Amino acid sequence: MIARSSICRIGVFYDGSFFAYAQRYLYHERQLGWLTFQGLHSFFEDYLKLREEGYVSYKVVYASWHQGLFTVKNATEQQLRDDRNLYHDLMHAAIEPKYLPVSQQQKEKGIDVAMAVDVLQIGLDGKIDVAVLVTGDGDFVPLVRALHKQGIRVLASYFEFTPTRGNKSFINERLKNSCDYAVDIIQLEHDKDFKNSFGSLFRKQAE
Repeated sequence: MIARSSICRIGVFYDGSFFAYAQRYLYHERQLGWLTFQGLHSFFEDYLKLREEGYVSYKVVYASWHQGLFTVKNATEQQLRDDRNLYHDLMHAAIEPKYLPVSQQQKEKGIDVAMAVDVLQIGLDGKIDVAVLVTGDGDFVPLVRALHKQGIRVLASYFEFTPTRGNKSFINERLKNSCDYAVDIIQLEHDKDFKNSFGSLFRKQAE
C-alpha cells in the first residue's frame, strides 16, 4: 500500500498548442471569455476532491507549459506580442514555461517527448499523487502506464469540438481509456456537478 499524505498533490502538464487552440475557440467562436489557468486549476482540485478519497485537502503543487517557440527572426510581431501576454498569464498562475526552439519548417517536433520527461521526473521524485495531462495525444499512453507503476493516478483533461474553420479537437481513445479519469472541459457546461461553476473558468470579455 502506498502511504498518503494529508494533501492530494496535483501536477498539471499542458500540451501548449493543444490548450491554446481550445482557448482561442472558446474565446472567439463560443464567446465565453478567456479560459484562465487559475480557474482550471481550481476545477481540477474540486474534481479530484469528488474522486480521490482519503485526503484532507487537494492542491495543484506543480504546473508546466510545453510548447515550441519561434525565434525572433521567424516570428511575426503579433506572435511576439501573444508570447509576451502568455508568459504573463503563466507567471500569474505559477506555471513553469518550458519551450523548445522551433522554426517555421520544424513545427513543434519533440514537444511530446519533453513533456513526458518532465512528467516522469516530477512523478519519480514523488512530488505528486495525481498527474493531469492537458492533451489529446495518444503518444502519451506509455507515459500513463509508467506513472501507474509508480502509484500515480492520471487525469486526462481535453477539449472536443469542431470549429467553423480549422481541424477538430479531440482525445485519442487509447489515451482516454488508459487514464484513471478523463474530462472534456467543454462538456462541463452540461455536467450536473460543475455546470454552475463553469462560468468561473473564464475571464470575461470587456463590455
